[in-house]
Order: sequence, then structure tokens, then C-alpha cells
Amino acid sequence: MAYNACNAIILEFDPELSAAEAHGMATGMLCINEHADSASWLNELKANSTSSTNTDDSTLVHLFDETQRLLSSDDYEYDLFLPDDDHDLSTQTEALKNWCRGFLYSMGAISSNKHYSEDVLEILKDISEFTKLDTQVEGEEDEAAFVELTEYLRSAVFLLRAELIPTSNNFNA
Repeated sequence: MAYNACNAIILEFDPELSAAEAHGMATGMLCINEHADSASWLNELKANSTSSTNTDDSTLVHLFDETQRLLSSDDYEYDLFLPDDDHDLSTQTEALKNWCRGFLYSMGAISSNKHYSEDVLEILKDISEFTKLDTQVEGEEDEAAFVELTEYLRSAVFLLRAELIPTSNNFNA
């Protein structure tokens, strides 16, 4: 699924939101409730919207459903929905920060009454720190750091799901 196309749809109804942040929100929802539905996610995304077409909804529903499928798969193909390598590293890093914000928002909004383990709290603290990343990045060292962060987040998502949805068939640490 093309990041730019989803981002354009999301920006139409909320110019303060990005596809990366919306994907982070979906992922956070699905880390707490593997049966979460796209309707709840769309309602949250469109909280400040005046309208959206059915075509837009179906594209976004597909993004949510694909995220849900990949998170539930035993193949561990899930990845963060970020701009691809055609975009400069600063744009990718900004999207990573937005993904983290969306993820934390969903984790907090959905589970504000839950008590998390030390491991979960440590991961959430790390993700919170990633929202403060410097986006003025370039060069091989920064690219390597970006790849490491995305891999950490990808692994963290599976670890969180395994702990927060222990009866699922997800990766168990």
C-alpha cells in the first residue's frame, strides 16, 4: 500500500495527522485488542473531520485490515507504515516520530486503567523518547540509526502484543 496515497487521504480530513501517525494508532489499538475494528479507528481519525468519501474509507479500512492481518500472522511481516527510501531521511524520521505519537496515543487512550509490567513500561518509555528525535538527519550513520530504531519498534510491537494479548498466537518472548 502506498504511503503517499494514504497520507493524502488522511490529510484531506485532518491536516494535523499523517499516515504514519494513523498507522501508529492502529498498531497501538491492535496491541491491546487483537479484535479491534477499523470503525473505531476511523472514528478516532475523523474526530476533527467534516467529511470523507467511501473511497477514502475503503482505502483506510484496507490499511487497518492489512495491519491487523500482518500483526496476527506467524510470518512476522508487519512493518511500520512510513515513507519509503525515495523520501529524504528527515521526512522518514519525522514520520517515525509521528508513528510513535500515534502509537502512544492509542496505548494511553484505550488502556488508561491498565497497569503495565516493567517491561511494557520500559518499551513505552523508549517509544516516548523517540517522539523527541532530531529530524535534521543525513548521512550513513543517521541512516543506520534510523534502520535500528525501526527494527527496535517492529520488535517492540510484537513483544507488547505477546504480553498484552497473552492468549493470542503472537510471538512470545
